[in-house]
Amino acid sequence: MRDTVRFLLDGQTVELTDIDPTTTVLGLLRYDLRRTGTKEGCAEGDCGACTVALGELDGDGVRWRAVNACILFAPMLDGKALKTVESLGGQHPVQTAMVEHHASQCGFCTPGFVMSLWVRGREAAPPPVNDSLAGNLCRCTGYGPIVAAANAASAPAEDETALVAALKDLAASAPLALRHGPLHWVAPRTVQEVAEYLKLGGEDSDVTLVAGATDVGLWVTKQHRTLPTLLWLGAVPELQIISETDAGLTLGAAVRYSDALPALTRLHPELGELLRRLGSVQVRNSGTVGGNIGNGSPIGDMPPALIALGAGITLRSVGGTRTLPLEDYFIAYGQQDRRPDEFIETITVPRPAPDRTLRLFKLSKRFDQDISAVCAAFSLGIENGIVTDARIAFGGMAATPRRAAACEVALIGHPRTEQTVEAAAAALGEDFQPIDDMRASAAYRLAAARNLLRKVFEGSDGVLSLEPVNA
Repeated sequence: MRDTVRFLLDGQTVELTDIDPTTTVLGLLRYDLRRTGTKEGCAEGDCGACTVALGELDGDGVRWRAVNACILFAPMLDGKALKTVESLGGQHPVQTAMVEHHASQCGFCTPGFVMSLWVRGREAAPPPVNDSLAGNLCRCTGYGPIVAAANAASAPAEDETALVAALKDLAASAPLALRHGPLHWVAPRTVQEVAEYLKLGGEDSDVTLVAGATDVGLWVTKQHRTLPTLLWLGAVPELQIISETDAGLTLGAAVRYSDALPALTRLHPELGELLRRLGSVQVRNSGTVGGNIGNGSPIGDMPPALIALGAGITLRSVGGTRTLPLEDYFIAYGQQDRRPDEFIETITVPRPAPDRTLRLFKLSKRFDQDISAVCAAFSLGIENGIVTDARIAFGGMAATPRRAAACEVALIGHPRTEQTVEAAAAALGEDFQPIDDMRASAAYRLAAARNLLRKVFEGSDGVLSLEPVNA
């Protein structure tokens, strides 16, 4: 094992020893490396002022990602390349375009915008500008000049031969295991090593599993929690598999959302549109599908869709694996069906039948970069005007993501008429007793859930219209 974090900053090797494992990359840059161009705006991965570029080997090239430095732990840099706004030198075409289009006023957010646009310029098929910048907030310019600069900026090719060679050298290093006083960071490289370490921890384990740290990072920056042992899953190739077959899709638990997006979109376009609104580019470049499930949040965007599709998960321990439907994993608020010696290994998502309708909805105060007030997923089968099957799941309506069992019963076996839909809408009151909170009132949530059900059956495509089938 190795006790030194090694990464490349502007192509030069940086080594970190005896470092607190929960030191954020933002803190490392500003206080240790004196790279103060990277700013702290929110310390929760929301504003993008701290955006940096993180590069990793991709075959014989480098894949660059825009990430939030404020919730990325320093050991997660191990084996990777890092660029900050200082790396661009001040005369890069992106920086020049920002100046020429008057895209900066107070300047606090500008480094983050510059780095997001620099990464966008490295992509073979960059997304629309607004999608690329959804994770960067600005209080001054109104975004118009920034978008104009983004459209005008060029992205000259860069020779990364030496960088690739240096990253390959780092990849040959031994696995990382850090100690800093009572704090410990472990980065196993196989699923068996993960299982053995969890078994070693026992029933009273203080081990925290970390994948993307988009949630765990906030435990440190906002809650100031001490995390004695962090077990990082991002160095395990087996947890990053993406396998597509005629039957469906299998994802390793540590697959990042940005990597899963193309496969999930191919599985069904509705999944792609939902993912486009899950966090931001920076969040999707760090956050993982398994992490979103593992933390059991009742307002996670992905679980309702996966439940409606009939997804299952595989849990691994030293003793072997067990598989269960995703809906059974969530027991109560903060409680999941996972023993201390287990971890999520894979998520399997069946391919929807061609004649089945899937509709997904996310209701939030902001369209981009916001947490759901209500997330709804409808997977329906209808034959000859009769609802033959229904899998309906909601997030934000209960203490866990959950199916609407009474609503499903009110639909299945009944004709697709207004009376059927209204009976199913009324049944949602049996399924859920939502709460009032800062995102929405209980009354709003229940009314919205019922209206989303009506919306599905009144779709403009006519697939599920309320008219009799022979009308």
